[in-house]
Amino acid sequence: MSEVRRAIYPGTFDPITNGHVDIIKRACTMFDEIIVAVAESEAKKPMFSLKQRIEMAEQATKTFPKVRVTGFHSLLIDLSDDLEANIIIRGLRAVSDFEYELQMGYANASLKKELETVYLMPSLEYAFVSSSVVRSILNFDGKVEHLVPAEALNLIKCLR
Repeated sequence: MSEVRRAIYPGTFDPITNGHVDIIKRACTMFDEIIVAVAESEAKKPMFSLKQRIEMAEQATKTFPKVRVTGFHSLLIDLSDDLEANIIIRGLRAVSDFEYELQMGYANASLKKELETVYLMPSLEYAFVSSSVVRSILNFDGKVEHLVPAEALNLIKCLR
């Protein structure tokens, strides 16, 4: 029997975007299980609470049987040990993402040699979408329907 290919897709998901969902959908074709790990990330001062971000991610991925969502507030390598997952998924939109993500990937590998990071680019239509762009638009009551999954949008509307 082969080993389960379990991958963690970590982030603050503040809020989850169509770009995130695109990465998750494509990762489902590569791995047996995807764990969307929502970071507490108090240092980033998220717009939405951890509980709200977990709920948005759960709703946005409810049709993906390979996906489960969890919150965390530890080192990613500790979470990978707890979840028995040695693959990290990260999205790359631009060169600036690459520099940061490469540094984080090396830092994680220095702490746990068997941890692999897989970098996925979102589909071209989502290349500009980020949670920070969505938050900026939300701060001015702008339209974000084309940037976030409908399930997350419903929760955002209820929370605002």
